[in-house]
Amino acid sequence: MTHNSNQTRSDVRAATADFTMLRQLLLELICQLAYQEGEFVLSSGQRSSYYINGKQVTLHPQGALAVGRLILSELPKDTQAVAGLTLGADPIVTAVSVVSAYEHRPIPALIVRKEAKGHGTRAYIEGPILEANSHVVVLEDVVTTGQSAMKAVERLRAAGYSVKQVIALVDRQQGGAELYQSAGLKFQAVFSIQEIQEHYRHLVTW
Repeated sequence: MTHNSNQTRSDVRAATADFTMLRQLLLELICQLAYQEGEFVLSSGQRSSYYINGKQVTLHPQGALAVGRLILSELPKDTQAVAGLTLGADPIVTAVSVVSAYEHRPIPALIVRKEAKGHGTRAYIEGPILEANSHVVVLEDVVTTGQSAMKAVERLRAAGYSVKQVIALVDRQQGGAELYQSAGLKFQAVFSIQEIQEHYRHLVTW
C-alpha cells in the first residue's frame, strides 16, 4: 500500500486540530505511510508478518507536528527533558522539544547513542547537560520487546538522571510493557497494534 507522502485522507491540520482529531490524523498517517504487511525480520531478530517504519511518519511535516503536540500533552508536569535511543527516537524527541517551545513549556531533547562517540568527548548522550536527578521521559517510536528504550533508560540513569516513564507511538504488545513494569517504569503508548491493524484494514477495504 503506497501513498504520496503529501496526501492523506484527512484534511485536518496538525497545527490547529484538537487532540481527538490530531490523534485521528496521526492514525491515518501511520496506516497510510508506515504500516506494511509481508515477511519481515525485526531489530529484535523476531520474524513478523507486518512492519511499522515509524520514521515515515515522524519525519513527515504533519506527522512530526502531530507527534510533538500529542506526546507533549502526555508528559508529566515535572518533565525536565525527553530522550530516546538513536535513530528511531531522534525525530520524536526533537518534535516534542520544538513544540514545547511554542507552548511556552521549553523541554530540551537528549539523544542516546547506541555506542559511545569514538572521538571528542566520547559521550553516550548528546544534548544539554542537565542537573543530577533531572526528570527525563524516554520516548520511542515502536516498542516490541522494549530493549531499545531500556538501553536508553540505563544510559540516562547511569548519567545521574531520574527516569520513571517510557512513552511510545506504537506498542506491538510483544513483551515491552512487561519489561518496563519489571524495571519500575510507567509505560504508555499512543496506539496499540490492534488499533492500527483494524484501521489499516478499514482503509484497504474502503
